[in-house]
Amino acid sequence: MVDVRDTVEDTMRRFEYRVIELRENRIGGALSGDKLEEILNDEAREGWMLKSITHADVKGRIGPGAVEGLILTFERPVA
Repeated sequence: MVDVRDTVEDTMRRFEYRVIELRENRIGGALSGDKLEEILNDEAREGWMLKSITHADVKGRIGPGAVEGLILTFERPVA
């Protein structure tokens, strides 16, 4: 039997989000799987759950060009 209070509580749950842009040079040139795994595990230790990974051209801090990279979106419940 489903408790209506649990269902209402779940729908009212609040979340916060973190977005990380990873440029090729930050994670080892060719988007190293080992470095990506390390970043994902570091975020998970802080309670963040991966929500999505998007491949994109990520702008650098200097100049007009962009490099290949990933945009990682994480989610966790607000306490």
